[in-house]
Amino acid sequence: MNAEGLLRHFGRISEAPGAVPRLRRFVLDLAVRGRLVGQVAGDEPASVLLGRIEEEKARLVKIGEIRTPRPVAPVEECNENANLPPGWDFTQLGTVIHLISGQHLKPNEYTDDEECGLPYITGPADFGSQGLEISRYALKKKAVAQKGQILLTVKGSGVGKSTVCDLPEVAISRQLMAATAIGWDQRLLRLIVNQLAATLKEKSRSLIPGISREDVRDYVFSMPPLPEQHRIVAKVDELMALCDELEAAQTTREKRRDRIVAAVHHRLGNGDDDGESGAGFKETARFFFNHLPRLTVRAEDVERLRRTILDLAVRGRLVGQDAGDEGAGATLDRIHQLKTELIKQGELRKPRVAIDSTRVVPRFEIPESWVWTTFRDVALDFRYGTSKKCSYSVEGHPVLRIPNISSGEIDTADLKFTQLAPKEVKDLSLSVGDVLMIRSNGSLNLVGRSAVVEKHAEGFFYAGYLVRARFAVGTVESKFLMALLNSRLVRDQIEIPIRSAVGLKNVNSTELGNLALPFPPVAEQRRISAKVDELMAFCTEMESQLKSGASTWNRFLEATLQMALG
Repeated sequence: MNAEGLLRHFGRISEAPGAVPRLRRFVLDLAVRGRLVGQVAGDEPASVLLGRIEEEKARLVKIGEIRTPRPVAPVEECNENANLPPGWDFTQLGTVIHLISGQHLKPNEYTDDEECGLPYITGPADFGSQGLEISRYALKKKAVAQKGQILLTVKGSGVGKSTVCDLPEVAISRQLMAATAIGWDQRLLRLIVNQLAATLKEKSRSLIPGISREDVRDYVFSMPPLPEQHRIVAKVDELMALCDELEAAQTTREKRRDRIVAAVHHRLGNGDDDGESGAGFKETARFFFNHLPRLTVRAEDVERLRRTILDLAVRGRLVGQDAGDEGAGATLDRIHQLKTELIKQGELRKPRVAIDSTRVVPRFEIPESWVWTTFRDVALDFRYGTSKKCSYSVEGHPVLRIPNISSGEIDTADLKFTQLAPKEVKDLSLSVGDVLMIRSNGSLNLVGRSAVVEKHAEGFFYAGYLVRARFAVGTVESKFLMALLNSRLVRDQIEIPIRSAVGLKNVNSTELGNLALPFPPVAEQRRISAKVDELMAFCTEMESQLKSGASTWNRFLEATLQMALG
């Protein structure tokens, strides 16, 4: 495929992720290489044009329009000389332009009163989509750009950005330079300036630290014949307009899709039923899963799907109810009785707040076999970890810290150790099924995040920024509890009260105990956990496919662009 073939398939190729910005850059690359339009045998060669430009510069110097330019070093032999299109010639930018460097104005040298001075711009913040946006006016004329000149940002955060001066005169700060093509197409000059900025950025491998006059003066580029310059900029304008259309169409499609996705997730996650039959919910769910590939095209879509799955899980919408399950109320009674016995035996401390699930205000409607309760009511107890200092070098008891659980699972690869007294060993030893939660952290998103203790972490201990929740065997499915703790319902209860806190964000055991939870029968908890695991694995697979698909598209686009370069 050559460049002409690429342009025939321009619209189709633009569907690749991030393709339109890359196509814009590629169009410019084709333009400055002489690959965008064909050459015409009768065009006057660029060598003749360069001679005329030299004569015009001498005339402008003589009449005082421009200063005598500094000598520019001769163009070195270029390896690409053999690949130049017929009639083109290498030159240096400094030999074919007039360049003005901006000058700084002191605060007393400009005003915001438009009646008092010349429009004054200081950088790309003044480059509006509809033209220059003026908010300051120069009281002194130090460096002035004229209408039609190319304004190039040479300092600050917007280095490399350019625009065309659309005012008769404008004062420019030292963050800018103004360039004028002498005797050749000013529109092509902007393409060359953009190519200069891209080249400098590529050389610096990140942000351009700044563009000096020497960078501009010494930049070597290939000059086309003047008639071909006009054809090039006309074709660039045509293709950039097409890019604008493609980008606008993509934006419209994405906005429409995002509105549909937001509406569907809202309907699913907020339990809209359209009556007792739940027909509206079922219809929405059917629509969503029938169109899942079209509605889930980005990584953030998969993350939103994960949140919706958790919302459905905690509302009793993910699996069906079974009339044969022991009711959640009976399970809570068993938990209450066991806690009472353990308190009598001295194994548990007496709670400060009496168990009373009837005080919980329901947040939404739940199935009949479920109950609204608190975290305190379903857990046997909460206990903070050790405050003793831990170290890699100390021989002793392994201690889990925030980094060991911040991923949602317990990772024992990076452990510190400490020495614990016998009572601490008894009180703080972890058992399978315990849940560890982060109670204090600088990141709001990490506070309250949790992990279930599994066999590989049994007998380990935990640090003071963590709190352990322990449960009676057969009363709480820990993985279901994890789904609850990660759901929007619980995250809102944790995050909203501490969102404005400065520094460390904290949630204590009393606040954790007060969390309102919808509590299903244990058998249903297990079914929900299994379904959540299945759907989360599906999400992970979908995420992988999206990455693979994007990678495939990118490879295809890259190969196509390389083929077009011949």
